[in-house]
Amino acid sequence: MWGLRAYFKPYWKFLILGPLFMIFEVFFDLLQPRLAAHIVNFGIMDRDLGIIERTGFLMVGVALLSLITGVGCNLFASRASQNFGADVREALFAKVQAFSFDNMDAFKSGTLITRMTSDVVQVQNLLQLALQGMVRAPSLLIGSVVMALLMNLRLGLFLLGTLIVLVAALIVLIRFSNPLFSGVQARLDAVNTRIQENLAGIRVVKAFVRTDYEMRRFREVNEDYTAISIRAARFIALNAPVVTLIMNACMVTVLLYGGDLVSIGSVQAGDLVAFVNYVVQVLSSLLMVSGLLMNVSQANVSARRIGEVLTTQPHIEGKAREAEDPIPATHVEFAQVSFSYDGSSDPKDLVLRDINIEAGRGDTVAIIGATGAGKSTVVQLIPRLYDVTSGAIRIDGKDIRELPLHGLRRRIGIILQESFLFTGSIRGNIAFGKPDATQAEIEAAAKIAQAHDFIAKLPDGYDTQLGQKGVNLSGGQKQRLSIARTLLVKPPILIMDDSTSALDLGTERRLRMALQEVMKDTITFFIAQRISSVIEARRIIVLDDGAIVGSGTHAELMAECEVYRDIYRSQFGKREVS
Repeated sequence: MWGLRAYFKPYWKFLILGPLFMIFEVFFDLLQPRLAAHIVNFGIMDRDLGIIERTGFLMVGVALLSLITGVGCNLFASRASQNFGADVREALFAKVQAFSFDNMDAFKSGTLITRMTSDVVQVQNLLQLALQGMVRAPSLLIGSVVMALLMNLRLGLFLLGTLIVLVAALIVLIRFSNPLFSGVQARLDAVNTRIQENLAGIRVVKAFVRTDYEMRRFREVNEDYTAISIRAARFIALNAPVVTLIMNACMVTVLLYGGDLVSIGSVQAGDLVAFVNYVVQVLSSLLMVSGLLMNVSQANVSARRIGEVLTTQPHIEGKAREAEDPIPATHVEFAQVSFSYDGSSDPKDLVLRDINIEAGRGDTVAIIGATGAGKSTVVQLIPRLYDVTSGAIRIDGKDIRELPLHGLRRRIGIILQESFLFTGSIRGNIAFGKPDATQAEIEAAAKIAQAHDFIAKLPDGYDTQLGQKGVNLSGGQKQRLSIARTLLVKPPILIMDDSTSALDLGTERRLRMALQEVMKDTITFFIAQRISSVIEARRIIVLDDGAIVGSGTHAELMAECEVYRDIYRSQFGKREVS
């Protein structure tokens, strides 16, 4: 929790006022047994109705003050804890937005969701309890023991000895339960990851009738989570019985011994009643303390997990946005670029090896190769979704690692293999990169992407609401909307990563023709699986096992590159493409 102290600062007033009001509440609660003892000793024993009435009204007043201060503490604690939780969630979300792809690969989405929800709730609840219970319980405990000792030293020593035994028991319980709480959160990560994966691939599951298999997979992680949760709950459940047993034993001893002292006149009856009340207050505060210690143990695990995210530095960082310079982006160069996902320069770990590519304004570079050849990896290096392991990528002669990251990515339009659409309107999805775009600009981009016609046929046109990931559209429609979204920002560098795979040949041809007209000053990198998609390109690069094995026109590659000829034969046999 201490590692998150920076998020306490905006609410320092609430953090002071909450405990202060709680201290007053405890003070008023500690007065009540003494007032009750006064009624017994001097009102009931002496049969003085005036003392009973005056002291009774005073007790009512003290109770009202206790209520007011308790409510005040709760209000301040709630304001502080809820705002603290909101700030931490926002900080986590902002941090995740700054992560590079390899950061995301390291954490996985399931555990990030758990940390932003369950873990934040744990520390948020602890802060709420800390401002109330962690002030009330120790204050009430210490105050009750002090008052008990002041009333009768011999009886107070019984209470003090009982507390020592209880503290030892709680330390043992917490020591054994702390590792279990770490395990609980880790198992919850696994459950969330499995749920997220299943929901994302629910169509595949149903198509292959694998519901039973997925149920078994989920049952495994769910049972693991349940088992360790039960083990952790057992330790939590031991708290109250252990505390109650020991304190009840103390209560019986006090009553037996205190009764003898009253009978011989060493202790007044009212003082014994007050002492018993203090023992009850000690019991309630101990139950509260034991629960709080368990909460602290749980929240510390969550706080560490949150801290891991917040202290993780993005592997890819650029210059500050204030230092941005305009990037014309008229020339792109790959200079002996090699890459591995783990950053290793060992040849066996390299996904790309010695890639050399140059492209200027108006150039279209088509990249083709077998599955796993490294085509997508090449283009993901341009906007620094990953950083090169060796070599350099230069735009306008400058290494992209020296350019402002925000400015670099604003000059690059990338259409990834998977067409991802957000919940909302078609208009909002197309204008995602340019929120202030006019309707005319949106429609123009949609027409180039061959999407306008099908949008116009929808009942609500551009106001049609899309489900999660565009579930109510076909694959080809989603691809065309993704293309329109990128074309709208008119990037100087356009990357199309197999983004026409779901289009029929006629639509794809019309799209290519439209792109030639409007993107004539753009540097275009076009990845495709089908030779028919790249056959007209002036330059085709052939990748095989992470290396360039051919470069040229279709005719040149058919004459010189065996890998290209193999791809051609696998798609068309021996016939020529028209």
